[in-house]
Amino acid sequence: MTERLYYTSDATEGQAQVLRCETEADGRYAVILDRTLFHPQGGGQPADSGWIAGVAVENVLTRDDHVVHLLSQPLPPGEVSMQVDAAARQLHTRLHSAGHLIGLAGELLGWQPVKAHHWPGEGRITFVAIDNAELPDVSAFQTKIDGWIDEDLPRNHFMEQGIRQVGYGAQRTYPCGGTHVASLSELGKVDITHLKFKKGQLVVSYSLA
Repeated sequence: MTERLYYTSDATEGQAQVLRCETEADGRYAVILDRTLFHPQGGGQPADSGWIAGVAVENVLTRDDHVVHLLSQPLPPGEVSMQVDAAARQLHTRLHSAGHLIGLAGELLGWQPVKAHHWPGEGRITFVAIDNAELPDVSAFQTKIDGWIDEDLPRNHFMEQGIRQVGYGAQRTYPCGGTHVASLSELGKVDITHLKFKKGQLVVSYSLA
């Protein structure tokens, strides 16, 4: 099992050991480390990019209990340096944390989040109504999000029965393997761009200023 350092650390540089390097069908190389700072694609969040031993990481994904890093060159066993693209990570982190706040706001308005997509330019959370809740408007979401950011609530994360839980301040926590800002002021301005209701689902789209 790969140790996922990003669960507990915001670092974007570190060291690891290459355990295996195998050739993929497309000619690239699948590198498995004993520990990683790289977040794989999943949970609505894109994969991190960056470099391992100076070689560009082209994709990161999960296979069984391992995090697999796809590179254009093979790496021999031994210690290597890891460097995550910090700017891209920060953007993905802000988008994911903003998505969590929107999910919580929706619950408080009577809507259950069922799907999340935290990609740049495509941020959206999908909800279904709880007990015939009224259809909210953009301002209902925006007011709640703005208030929490103004409070600058700190991140709260911990492991519970092997599952990582993430929340802010005294808010409820959600099971999540993604990366999140240390406090909500790091989000900057979150804009609720529009709401769409179709086939019983409410889709809330958002962006970062």
